[in-house]
Amino acid sequence: MPIEKTFSIIKPEAVKNKISGKIISMFEDNGFTILAQKKISMTQDQARHFYAVHKDRPFYNDLVKFMTSGPVIVQVLEKENAIADNRSLMGATNPSEAAEGTIRKDYGTNVEANAVHGSDAPDTAQSEIAFFFSGLEFTG
Repeated sequence: MPIEKTFSIIKPEAVKNKISGKIISMFEDNGFTILAQKKISMTQDQARHFYAVHKDRPFYNDLVKFMTSGPVIVQVLEKENAIADNRSLMGATNPSEAAEGTIRKDYGTNVEANAVHGSDAPDTAQSEIAFFFSGLEFTG
C-alpha cells in the first residue's frame, strides 16, 4: 500500500477538555507520523468555507458555531493507508455508535462534539491540507 497523507482536526471540546494530547498519542500509537500540526481559532468565514459541503443541511449553522467556539488543532498525518486507517481510528460519527477503543467512543460526547474530523478521500485530504497549511508550514 502506498504512503498517504490525510487531514485531521481535533475539535474545540477536545481541546477545551485538555484531551488533545491523548488523541495525538492515539494517532502516533497507531503508526501515524504527524507531518504538520498547529493550534488555531477558526473564523466564521473559514468555518463556513471549510464546511460548505454541508451548507444545505439543517446542522450547518450549528456546526459553524461549534467549530468557531474555541481553538482546534489541525494536523497532517501520514502512513500507509492513512485515510482509511484514520477513519477507522476515529470511529462512527455518533460516539454512541462508535466501536470501543476509537477516538470518538473514548472522547466524543455527541454527533457534533465527537472530538475529531478526518478526511474521507484522497482529493478531500489534499484540499483540506491546502486549506490550512501552506508555505513553510507544510510543503508535502
